[in-house]
This record gives sequence, C-alpha cells and structure tokens, in this order.
Amino acid sequence: MIRVVLADDEPVVRMGVRTILTSTGDIEIVAEAGTGRAVVEQVLAHRPDVAVLDIRMPDLDGLDAAAEIRRLGTGTAALILTTFADDANVSRALTEGASGFVLKTGDPHEIIAGVRAVAAGAAYLSPLVARRVVDHLSGGGPRLRTTQQVTGLTEREREVLGLIGTGMSNAEIAGHIHVVEGTVKVYVSTIFKQLNVRNRVQAAIIAYEAGLIPPGV
Repeated sequence: MIRVVLADDEPVVRMGVRTILTSTGDIEIVAEAGTGRAVVEQVLAHRPDVAVLDIRMPDLDGLDAAAEIRRLGTGTAALILTTFADDANVSRALTEGASGFVLKTGDPHEIIAGVRAVAAGAAYLSPLVARRVVDHLSGGGPRLRTTQQVTGLTEREREVLGLIGTGMSNAEIAGHIHVVEGTVKVYVSTIFKQLNVRNRVQAAIIAYEAGLIPPGV
C-alpha cells in the first residue's frame, strides 16, 4: 500500500484528489493538510511514501514545502499537483527536488500514475509539462546540462538514462536490461554524479533533451 499525505488549501480539491487516489485500492491517504507548514508536520508525523503538494498554499508554498521535506530526510517523495504549469514553477520544482509534476487540469489517471511512479523511486512529469520543458530547452532557453556531459556517459549509462526518462523505476530498468537492481542503482548514482543532477526528474529532462528516450518503451 502506498501511503500519501495530501496538501491543498481548498478542501473541495482535497476531497476530489482523495477520491481519485483511494479508488485504486493500492493508495491510502494517511493525513491531509491545508498549509505548507502543516504538511511538513504531517510528513514528519507519518513518514509517508509520497507527499502530494499544491503549489499555492498559505504560510509556505508547495515548492518550499518540498524543499523542507527533502532537507529533513524523511524519504518522502514530493509530487507537485497544480493548475499552474508555467516555466518558473516547473524550474523551481526541479530545483527544490520534487520527484514529479502533475496538472490538476489533466487526466485524473495522471495523478494516480504520478503517485505510483514517485513512490517507486521513478520520476513523473505529466505529458503537457514534459512537452513544455522540452520545448523550452530545445528552443534556445537555458539548458540543464551540456551535450558534452551526456556523451561522457558509457553506452550502458546512456541506455539507463533513457529508461529513467520513460519514468521507469530501478526495478523496472533492471528487468528491462536483464541485470540485478543493485547494478542499476550503481548506474543511476554514476549518472547523477556525471550530470550533476539531484533527482530523476532532472535526469529525465536531460534524457529528453539528448534524444535518449527509446521508442516504444
């Protein structure tokens, strides 16, 4: 069972998201919060697998809450759920260490997919957000890392980076390339160090930018 803390300052939104997530049978809401500071307290109290965070909340916004949760070392993955998909919010989410970014206006199944992905240690960007980020990067905006850094990876590391870009967890990557999960963890650690990234979302965007996403996976 995936344990989730849900944070949004609008009770009606929380009710809707709760209904979507608990309908799956493998996700439970262990606590809810209406402010950023309250959700940090709930994460400390319950140590959930995932914190689903709205961006615009009183006293501490969702992105600052994600940064605080990461700093506290609870092991909780942060999934940003918001109406606002502007480049500044996406950039901040990546910088603050969020594991995923999902739009409230998207398909409800994206919220479920996002929670499952980040709970498994993978990254998740809703398709619209992923397209915006990739279009921004390919359109001459600030690039997260240089092509030279990507080409510095071995062929196997580039393959693993591409699979990270598909949203696969370490276990799924291990099954796909027929190695043990511990080997994948070593690859991922090396990739993060080589690219100087802090999370799988940042790595996934580089994979998109470098054209490493394998077709049909």
